[in-house]
Parts: sequence; structure tokens; C-alpha cells
Amino acid sequence: MDSEKRDDCENQGCQGKRKAPDEKLKTFTEDITLVNRMAQIKHKIMVLSGKGGVGKSTVAVNIAVALALEGKQVGILDVDFHGPSIPTLLHIENPSLKAEGDALLPVDFIEGMKVMSIGFFLPNQDSAVIWRGPMKIGFIKQLLAEVKWGYLDYLIIDFPPGTGDEPLSVAQLIPDADGAIIVTTPQDLSLIDVRKSIDFCRQLNIPVLGVIENMSGLVCPHCEKVVDIFKRGGGEKMAGEMGVPFLGRIPIEPLIVEASDNGKPFIYHYGKTPAAEAFARAIQPILGMTGK
Repeated sequence: MDSEKRDDCENQGCQGKRKAPDEKLKTFTEDITLVNRMAQIKHKIMVLSGKGGVGKSTVAVNIAVALALEGKQVGILDVDFHGPSIPTLLHIENPSLKAEGDALLPVDFIEGMKVMSIGFFLPNQDSAVIWRGPMKIGFIKQLLAEVKWGYLDYLIIDFPPGTGDEPLSVAQLIPDADGAIIVTTPQDLSLIDVRKSIDFCRQLNIPVLGVIENMSGLVCPHCEKVVDIFKRGGGEKMAGEMGVPFLGRIPIEPLIVEASDNGKPFIYHYGKTPAAEAFARAIQPILGMTGK
């Protein structure tokens, strides 16, 4: 390119469209750091749902706590930009985040369990995140690269409902993720959306570790009989039709609502209830994972 054309190109801002050398170096460094961080985590598990209101975050928290109670080193990462529930479910709103060098340290919850959430970075619980896809992707990448989890047996990643930017970004940034647990309720409306989540996983070559049918019957607080309010067995039937494992049913349990509102992990405080026993059974295939 001669000098006249080069000057014209610069005047039109072409150079601004190129990545500056220092920006390229920063991106490369982030990529290497991300790979190194993730290499210390044995199993990465995504928790997805086709629609909201199925108790996905509650399931994610109780799976993480159940694994920690089995003596595993567990992290839970909340990347739900528009409704981060993990801080409320664990009663750790507005924690004092600590740094170690260039790394951000997750919050210790119980022995063997660490937590990081988008919600920790919001001014308050009422703050809305109004970001387009590229900003979300950049922040997720920054979280994965900068949070120093250390050695973990499991990293449980809680996503917003649907198949949008957040699960797509993590699937691309962590190509060796073990797979996804998909949460549904027994109703047909939920099951239709869950089928889309399974198709999403298949298109991205993400193994489906299993389906959990949440809110599967109400446990009577007086006689402990299960009453099928939202039908029963829809999740198991759908899993069979789609050729994916079924991990079990979690009944509606009034104590789950009470525990969630009070920031107490249900399975930790009410381990002898039918719902807690259902969570314990649901994690057995996850505990049986080998390799890596």
C-alpha cells in the first residue's frame, strides 16, 4: 500500500478496527489463564432449564451442597445476569470479595464449597443488568479466567433459563465440560421447553447427564403423603423419549420454600426429608463420574 492510500485508510479509521498489539496480548493471556484455571477443576457441570420458574437454581444449590456433604471440593458459579438467585439462596448477599494478586477469590460457604455469582457485583438486589450479548460474553470469560477456585472436584454452573448467550458462551469457553443437568417440572409446557434445551446440548456436543423432575408432587406436612398437583412422571417419560438419563423426582416440600427464603440450603438442614433423600439419589451418577 502506497503512502497516499495508507493515509486515506488511517483517516477512515481502518486501524481502529484492528486489535492493538497490547489488546491481543491481553486476550491471549486471558485465554491461557482460563485454560489453566479450568485445568484444576475435575468436572464442570452446567445446570439448565428450558423455562423459568422450575426451581433450577434451588436444584443447582442443593446438588452442590449434596456433593460437598459427600466430602467433595465443590464450586458453584452463578451466571444468571438477569436473576442471580444463588446469593439469596445461600444468604451471602454483598460479600466482601477478596483478591490474591490478579485473581479474584470465591466466597467460602461451608467446608468444601465455594461460591461466585454475578449478583456479587451488583450495587443491590434491585439492580437490573441491561447488557447486550458481547458484554455478557466478555464478563463470563473474565469470571472464568480471573476467579481462582483452586482444585475442585466439581464446578456447578447455574444459568438463566433458555438457550441464549450465557450457556452458549460457557460451552464455547469450556469445551471439555462434562455435560448438563436439565431441570423441568411435570407440566407439558415445561417439558416442551426442556426438549429445546436437550436439542441445544446435542447441537453443541454437550452430553446430557440427566433430567431432574422438580416439583413432582406435594409432600403433605402432616401425613407425608405425596399429592400430584402438577401431574407426575412427565420428566421421566420425556427423558425416555429423548434418550437421556433420568436422575429422579424432587417433590414439592414446604420446607424447601422456607429454607430458600431464609438462605439455608435445604439438604444441609433437612437431610432426613423425602425431598433431601431425592437430591441425594440424584447425585449418585455424578459421584460415579470417572476420568480427568
